[in-house]
Amino acid sequence: METTERTRTGVCNLCEAACGLLLTIDGDRVSGVRGNPDDPLSRGHLCPKGVAIGDIHADPDRLRRPVRRVGERWEEIGWDEALDLVADGLAAAVNDHGEDALAIYLGNPNVHSLGAMTHGVALAQSFRTRNKFSATSVDQLPHQLVGYLLYGHQLLLPVPDIDRTSYFLVVGANPMASNGSLMTVPDFPGRLRSLRARGGRMVVLDPRRTETAKVADEHHFVRPGSDAWVLLAVLHVLFSEGLTAPPSYVDRLDEVAELVAPFTAELAEQASGMPAAQIRTIARELAAADGAAAYGRIGVSTQQFGTVCQWAVQMINLVTGNLDREGGTLLTTPAIDAVGRGLIGPGHYDRYRSRVRQAPEFGGELPVAVLREEIETPGEGQVRALLTIAGNPVLSTPDGAALDRALSGLDFYAAVDLYINETTRHADVILPPTSLLERDHYDLVFHLLAVRNTARFTPAVFPRGRDQRHDWEIFRELYLRVTRRRRHKPGVRRRIAAQARMRLSPTFLIGMLLRSGRSQTTLTELRRRPEGVDLGPLRAGQLPGRLRTRDGRIDALPRLVAEDIARLSAPTPPRDGELLLIGRRHQRDCNSWMHNTDRLTRGRARHHLLMHPSDLAARGLADGAVVTVRSRVGEVEIEVAATEDVMPGVVSLPHGYGHGRAGTRLGVAAGVPGVSINDLTDPERLDVSGNAALSGVPVTVSSPDRS
Repeated sequence: METTERTRTGVCNLCEAACGLLLTIDGDRVSGVRGNPDDPLSRGHLCPKGVAIGDIHADPDRLRRPVRRVGERWEEIGWDEALDLVADGLAAAVNDHGEDALAIYLGNPNVHSLGAMTHGVALAQSFRTRNKFSATSVDQLPHQLVGYLLYGHQLLLPVPDIDRTSYFLVVGANPMASNGSLMTVPDFPGRLRSLRARGGRMVVLDPRRTETAKVADEHHFVRPGSDAWVLLAVLHVLFSEGLTAPPSYVDRLDEVAELVAPFTAELAEQASGMPAAQIRTIARELAAADGAAAYGRIGVSTQQFGTVCQWAVQMINLVTGNLDREGGTLLTTPAIDAVGRGLIGPGHYDRYRSRVRQAPEFGGELPVAVLREEIETPGEGQVRALLTIAGNPVLSTPDGAALDRALSGLDFYAAVDLYINETTRHADVILPPTSLLERDHYDLVFHLLAVRNTARFTPAVFPRGRDQRHDWEIFRELYLRVTRRRRHKPGVRRRIAAQARMRLSPTFLIGMLLRSGRSQTTLTELRRRPEGVDLGPLRAGQLPGRLRTRDGRIDALPRLVAEDIARLSAPTPPRDGELLLIGRRHQRDCNSWMHNTDRLTRGRARHHLLMHPSDLAARGLADGAVVTVRSRVGEVEIEVAATEDVMPGVVSLPHGYGHGRAGTRLGVAAGVPGVSINDLTDPERLDVSGNAALSGVPVTVSSPDRS
């Protein structure tokens, strides 16, 4: 019997690792997935999410045609009708109630889609509303704010040179599960083995013994929300013991030394529970190493001092002489330099504030923690219409239950999404784009953050269906149709230029950008070499030349950081009976949207509340029992699992669970047990950047009240 199977080169763009794939195709389905050993970045690495990429393509719950709500049911409609309905609804809100009556939310998958980056962002920017939100403010906003304050651009972010470092300090990050974040590092396990083989070490600070902590040379528990004291104490040791070797293009380091002088290792021990002697040892090891890199990620970003933490991480690398050094932290030189070419703006802070809470914007976005109050609070500028693009903020943002209730009060809600999920179930119209395997792909952002310089273009594996639309085509049509309906249109020249650009395909735009770039890599070459082109290791010696600051120097002590450090004078211990709630992720999870495949959800349950045995015993609770977890904003009931992998006083729930709500169309996910951690997180707890402080939320845990 003649086989119909064939092999195609693909990419897994489900997470930041962007691993190269070899796909076995049988007709219109994926029958096998392997890591591509010829990919110069991922080198054959493959995690469980990549294996499941074909499941998304074949998912019967994935929408292929637009749907609109009719009472409590959904009906399929044609594209022209659907696009007109959405354009009518968005334009009516703006025309009748003003620009700010429309809110826009961009979810995490946008950065993983070429069309969303080239056309979706442009659509969002075409609206003059101040009520723009994204997943950035529940994830990495402190990192981007610090990049802007220190280096002059929100994405000018030095990356750990993991392939050459000899000492890797990991604070609040779990690359064994995440494959790296704001550090694109596929095959982290293999790279860790190489680090060890050359005599290097990895040290992890985390309130949970994570997958990364378990393979580290050292792991130290740190109380949630206390990382700033620890990191400032490291800086204190470096300055007080004369262990600094900063570059010449940095100003005000004497003021930094004076500012951190009170933050002793003993004070950090009081705040964090980490012994002072170990803090001093880490500082000395960082200074003595032949190439060291400190790296902090979501655990330090999603707390009330996230910006201070990320600033301190950058300062540690800088004052030890490891910034712009091989084996330290380095800037990438991608084939398409989205920073240098101005494709992504540098950022700005506090140009305006939210209407209700007066929360400052960053880079043209408000903190998503204020979205609910902007919908519910009457008055001029009240949000009356919403457009979400590839997002599920009901599960992903603080006090998601309150946002869930607020969405029903909108005049109009449209979504561009593959699924009817916990958020989009409230929509009036849903416009589904093609799947990941039906569209061309090039990573504009993750090449910018990768641990090696490479370039890769991946053509669509499957042709799209006759009645499907790519995301960029949806964005183009919405822009054109809404513009025609708007009472106050953009200027003629601006409108003509935008219309012309929106008509160019993402692939055409990538070809133009490559041709005019410095790497001399072309789209033709990348089509000929679908595994990707190796542009070499990260290079030292790029600073200060690539700084985007006004004077071409680094101001080591931005005013915003100095003022926030003043709030750190004394740590506040938890109240009696309170525990501190943190999140967690698993290699088989991808935020809230990869639970609709049996391949990733079968096996041992991973939805439990993790709790230290001593905390269970103190409350008279049993391992495996159902408990009630309460915070200021809500409560959930969930099974508890005893483990010494969390430090005493800490409990942990996974992010992205809480499916099975009425009105969703997620057949597999509906049967996945678990609750949403964001029914407990508090929208009042924000970092100075506006990032939600999802980590270290005070909670109580008790037996359910069955009265």
